[in-house]
Amino acid sequence: MWEKVQETVDFIKDKTNFNPEYGVILGSGLGSFTDDIQIQFTLKYADIPNFPISTVEGHKGALVFGTINSKKVVAMQGRFHYYEGYDMKQVTFPVRVMKMLGISKLIVSNAAGGVNPDYKVGSIVLIKDHINMMPEHPLRGHNEPKFGPRFVNMSEPYSRKMISKAKQIATELEIPVKDGVYLALQGPTFETLAEYRMVKAIGADCVGMSTVPEVIVARNLELETFGISVITDMGDEASIDTITHNEVLEAANAAEPKVRQLIKELITQY
Repeated sequence: MWEKVQETVDFIKDKTNFNPEYGVILGSGLGSFTDDIQIQFTLKYADIPNFPISTVEGHKGALVFGTINSKKVVAMQGRFHYYEGYDMKQVTFPVRVMKMLGISKLIVSNAAGGVNPDYKVGSIVLIKDHINMMPEHPLRGHNEPKFGPRFVNMSEPYSRKMISKAKQIATELEIPVKDGVYLALQGPTFETLAEYRMVKAIGADCVGMSTVPEVIVARNLELETFGISVITDMGDEASIDTITHNEVLEAANAAEPKVRQLIKELITQY
């Protein structure tokens, strides 16, 4: 793993000579955040050694390098999912690469199903904690001490300081936000009504098929991490019959301007 990461990092540095401070992983329907970046370099995943290829509609499949005001950023237009057939080391490989490129902070976005009755389609949720119910752990197997410790403290997976700053910015921009606990399942099926009830019963507010593996590895790498979900469907009897991936993308696209503004200002001000 260490050798593969170094090979990839060397390739990217040779192409870009760029040292980002922030890494951003853009989820379903949120890929046009890169319009807010003063782009200096774009590398397609297919051209990067050892990188997986994103296969999901709404995920463009490129690393974008540039600046937001004075902050140097690398953004992933599209992520990798366990349900695509990748193992967790492949899913989280880009996080390790971004760390070795120089990032100290990671922002992760996603589309999620809501089970908290205070949420509605289009709600923006700042993730304060998570529940990992993925069938494979990204740190399983040999531990490379150069990346981080064998046993990772997960008492603060999402930076409280970044959450506090994001709430302050949201208030100033008059963007309503909630906070909540995100639960990760493997997918690719949307949840049954019974599964949505389980998600709620064990203490989560929303559920999705990503984010948690990347955040676990980010904490292993001691990256300060911020997570944000767009609620694209509600896991209740009234709406469960109709949910499709296209509807998820439509809901994410509708919320995207506010999410983009919030992330842009967080990067600028934090």
